Amino acid sequence: MSPNTSFDVIVIGVGSMGSATCYYLSRRGYKVLGLEQFDISHELGSHAGQSRIIRKAYFEHPDYVPLLERAYENWKTLEKETGERVYFKTGLLYAGNSDNEIIKGLKQSAALYDVELEQLKVDEAANRVPQFKFPNNYEILFEPEAGFITPEKAIRLYASEAKKNGAIIHSNEKVIEWNKNGSSIIVKTDKDTYHCKKLAITAGAWAGKMIPGFADQIKVTRQVVAWIKTKNEDQFELNKFPCWMIGDDDKHGCFYGFPLLDTKKFGEPAGLKLAHHFPYQITDPDNVNRQTTEDDLENVKYCLNKYLSGVFDSFLSTKICLYANSPDENFIIDKLPGFEENVSIACGFSGHGFKFASVVGEILADLAIEGKTNLPIQFLSAKRFN
Repeated sequence: MSPNTSFDVIVIGVGSMGSATCYYLSRRGYKVLGLEQFDISHELGSHAGQSRIIRKAYFEHPDYVPLLERAYENWKTLEKETGERVYFKTGLLYAGNSDNEIIKGLKQSAALYDVELEQLKVDEAANRVPQFKFPNNYEILFEPEAGFITPEKAIRLYASEAKKNGAIIHSNEKVIEWNKNGSSIIVKTDKDTYHCKKLAITAGAWAGKMIPGFADQIKVTRQVVAWIKTKNEDQFELNKFPCWMIGDDDKHGCFYGFPLLDTKKFGEPAGLKLAHHFPYQITDPDNVNRQTTEDDLENVKYCLNKYLSGVFDSFLSTKICLYANSPDENFIIDKLPGFEENVSIACGFSGHGFKFASVVGEILADLAIEGKTNLPIQFLSAKRFN
């Protein structure tokens, strides 16, 4: 076995979770290989497009809040170590009927974990965010510590810091298969064959193809993100306009969006970004329709017409991203059943995972090296679907 092909840990997929995993493993002094089938970063998976919301009043499940506390700490550590900024505090405006599961869930998480959450009256909201028009029966809440993380920059920073720590990262190298051989793992790619003691699989939308027994557990869906030209751009600039989420009465899931970001600082695309968070059309990650349809645009227009009336000028650009949905839309972070001694997995992030990348990397490093973690992931066990 050549030293160039033998590693302590191999990480399959160097996107958000994988880049952070390479970073945490290399920081602890382990010999790490990261294998990524595309560039670092890229637009073919889940986490691209300038910005991803980070928040603590977590409607999906209150048990995420302790992990979010740690994620916030870890993002700050990355900023301190690199001198680069990835977290932008904008606050987050929530709106929806008081019976909406999003409103109920975020209030529950905020109460359990003492997350600061302001309740706004209709006239207060009209003064603070006059851009929006909400039905009179909607509750309006504001989380001051929420904001967004820059995904491409964060992934590149974790990958580059991992390399500084001695990790080897190969981009544009596709894993064909992996197998257990005695007490070690053999990983075959389209370029070489590698050996390792431990394997971490963070393959995103390709997890169902990389993790045995998970093809039926992970449903990949095609999701549309849009950037629009507004009629009054100055009202939507960063520091004037927050991130936002709206639980609509008639559409499942929620609509969400961001402030207008300066492309000189944040990169392309230009425009006000918004999208619909709800598992959309099931697809194969290797065969995705990346052309935007009229139905895609009508769904975005529905939100604009209802809540941001008079703002829309034109569509500037759209992107297709992928959700990897678990059966209950909560993450799966665990040692792989049947391969517990050698293989750890993180998948099924279901469109709400990126904000956790900084803590998931730490957890996977724990699982690979220690076989366990002190961070509270019991509710994300792979065995819960058995």
